Amino acid sequence: MSNERPWLEQYPAGVSGQIDVSQYASVPAVLEEAFAAFSDRPAFASFGRQLSYGQIDAMSRQFAGYLTGVLKLGKGDRIAIMMPNVLQYPIALFGALRAGLIVVNTNPMYTARELKHQLEDSGAKAILVLDNFAHTLQQVVAETGVQHVITTGIGDLLGFPKGALINFVLKHVKKMVPAYDLPQAVRFRDALARGAAHPLQAVALGHGDIAFLQYTGGTTGVAKGAMLTHGNMIANMLQASEWIGGSAKPGEEVIITALPLYHIFSLTANGLVFMRLGGLNWLITNPRDMPGFVKELRKSGFTALTGVNTLFNGLLNTPGFAELDFSKLHLTLGGGMAVQRAVAERWKKTTGCTLAEAYGLTETSPAVCINPLDLKEYNGSIGLPVPSTDVAIWSDEGQPLPVGEVGELMVRGPQVMKGYWQRPEETDKVLGADGWLHTGDIARMDEHGYFYIVDRKKDMILVSGFNVYPNEVEDVVMEHPGVLEVAAVGVADEHSGEVVKLFVVRKDPQLTEEALKQFCHDRLTGYKRPRQIEFRTELPKSNVGKILRRELRDEKKPAA
Repeated sequence: MSNERPWLEQYPAGVSGQIDVSQYASVPAVLEEAFAAFSDRPAFASFGRQLSYGQIDAMSRQFAGYLTGVLKLGKGDRIAIMMPNVLQYPIALFGALRAGLIVVNTNPMYTARELKHQLEDSGAKAILVLDNFAHTLQQVVAETGVQHVITTGIGDLLGFPKGALINFVLKHVKKMVPAYDLPQAVRFRDALARGAAHPLQAVALGHGDIAFLQYTGGTTGVAKGAMLTHGNMIANMLQASEWIGGSAKPGEEVIITALPLYHIFSLTANGLVFMRLGGLNWLITNPRDMPGFVKELRKSGFTALTGVNTLFNGLLNTPGFAELDFSKLHLTLGGGMAVQRAVAERWKKTTGCTLAEAYGLTETSPAVCINPLDLKEYNGSIGLPVPSTDVAIWSDEGQPLPVGEVGELMVRGPQVMKGYWQRPEETDKVLGADGWLHTGDIARMDEHGYFYIVDRKKDMILVSGFNVYPNEVEDVVMEHPGVLEVAAVGVADEHSGEVVKLFVVRKDPQLTEEALKQFCHDRLTGYKRPRQIEFRTELPKSNVGKILRRELRDEKKPAA
C-alpha cells in the first residue's frame, strides 16, 4: 500500500493515514459536542465583544427556532447568508445547519447580476444580509424565489452603546450603508427574540444530506453550486484536525479569521476545525485595513492564522507587524493561491513560524494536500495528501503517470463533493463513477509523495485567492455595443498574485479604456474587474475559430 501512497512514510509523527468519518452523523453533532465541552470558553470575538460557546449555542438555537417555527422552513430548504465576518455569521450558520437547512454562502461584494444568478440557481427561500449590502438585494429580490429577508447591522450584537455608535458611524459618517427599501425584512435581533419561543426540534441528518451549496465556476463559465454534504464537511474537518492535532491544544487556541467565513477555506479550517477544538475565532471584518488588522492582532494573543499569500505579504509590509508578540504562534496556513517563496521566507524570519502551504478546491471541502507543520522551511510544494485521500497524476488519456511525470492532478476521498447542484452534465465532466475528481490543475509528484503544481487550471485567473473565470468576464464585456471580440487573461501582479487583463477588438473605434473599465465596474465585483485593457486589431484563434487565450498569456511572459 505504501508504494501506492508514498506520502504516508513522510507523515509527521502521530498523524494517522486514516480518519473515521463515522465519528459524527452531521455537522450539528460536532457543534453539540463543542457547545457542551466548552460552554464557558470564548468562541467568537469581534470589535471587542466576545461570545462564549454557551451564548453561540443559545442564540443559534433561537435562530433555528425562527427558521422552523416562524418561517416554517424545513430540512433541505436553502438559506443564503450574505455577510462578512461578524458575530451574526456563526450564529446564523449554526442555526441554519441545526434546523436542517442548506446554507448558500453568498459573497457580500456580489453585483446585482451575480446575486440574482446565485439566488435563482440555488432556489433560496430566505436570505440574511448585512445592511451595507441590502441595496444590492433590493434590486433583484422580486425576480427570485426568496420569500423571507432578514437584515442586520455590523453593530447589532456588540452591546449598547458601542453597537449603536458603530452602526451610526458606518451609516452617517462613513456612508458605508447605502439606503435600501426592503419592506418585508425582519431584523436579526427580532428574529432571535421570536425564535426563542420555538424550541429546537432535532432534525435527522446523515452524511448524504447537503450542508452547503458553495458556489464556484469549477473549471468553466457560469457559477455552479458544489454540493458539500455533512459527510464531506466532517471528513475534511477530521482530516485537517488529524494534521494539526499534535500542536493544537483544546480550549487554548486563538485563530485569526481574516479570510471570509463564506469562503470554503476559512469555513472549514477556522469555523469548524477550531470550533471542535474549543478555540476562539477572532473575526476580522475588514482585513484590507492593515493598520487596524495589526491592532487587532496585538490584542488577541493569537496562536494560529490562516490566509492567502496577499494577506501575509500585506501584514509583513504594515508598520508595527514585525514588533508583535509571536511567542504563541505555532500554526500559519496558506491556501487559496500559491504562496510565494519570498513571502514565506520573510514570514519565517519575522514570526519564527513556518508558513505551511496547503492546496484545496471548493469541490473538496477544501483540503487535499497540506505541508507538514514541522517543515523547517518553504519547499515550493503543496504538501502531502491529507489522511484517507488518494491523489494521482493522470495523462490526458486517463492513465496514471509515474513519479516525476507531469499531468492532471486527480483526487479521491470522503471530502469530494456530491456533485454540482442540478447540473448533472457538469458533474459528469469532472467526477467519475469511480470517485476520482478532475481538478484541471497540472502537477507532478516526487518520489516522497510531495505534490507540486506546475500550471493552474488552463484559463482560470486567481486574484487574491478568488477564482475569476474568463468566460464570465468576457460575457459581460461582450454586452458592450462597442466591443467586437474580447479575451480575458491573468497577468502577474505583485499585490494580488494576478489581475485581469482584457484584449479587445473594437466595433466602435471611439471606445476608450476608461469607458470600458466603467462598464465593467458597474457589472462585476472588484476582484473580477480588468486592471489592464489592450486594444488589438485581431485575436489569435484556433482552426475552429476559438480564441486562444494561452497565446495571449504566453506572449506576455518574458523569454526564458
